[in-house]
Amino acid sequence: MFTFRLATLEEIDALTNLISESALRLQSGDYSRAQIEGALGTVFGVDTQLIKDNTYYAVDGEGTLVACGGWSKRHTLFGADAAKTEPDKLLDPSTDAARIRAFFVHPDFARRGIGNELISRCEQAAHALGFARMELVATLSGERLYASVGYEALKHYTLDLVNEETMPVVSMGRTL
Repeated sequence: MFTFRLATLEEIDALTNLISESALRLQSGDYSRAQIEGALGTVFGVDTQLIKDNTYYAVDGEGTLVACGGWSKRHTLFGADAAKTEPDKLLDPSTDAARIRAFFVHPDFARRGIGNELISRCEQAAHALGFARMELVATLSGERLYASVGYEALKHYTLDLVNEETMPVVSMGRTL
């Protein structure tokens, strides 16, 4: 069994370690090690605003942190604190889509339904605040998960990474 709970600021180091392990092992079929390393800490990382907003979940299982992920009522689509350059403004639920953000699962716990449950919890919470649509930026690996629960690809594009690598990603969305 898995326990879903809100993440805390005190566990940022544990979340950072989980994100790194997840990305390095689960993204390796779609990206090179250099691409993944270029994304760690900026594209892949902890956004503490999500934790402060109580919209970021941690998942425990077998006595350890096994996954994390959340949603946002703010403009930022993806990325860690290090990637932010200005305040993150609130979205308007009557006109904007809420964001699915920063899903990472420990490789030993992948494909056990944790991602699907996180998506469901995020969508329910966003809908309860009046959002009628969700958007996200998915990795190529994540695109398969999101497509399986009804998200549609809107646009494929490439991100420039801090180490001069690039990373193909896909913008996706879904009406609730």
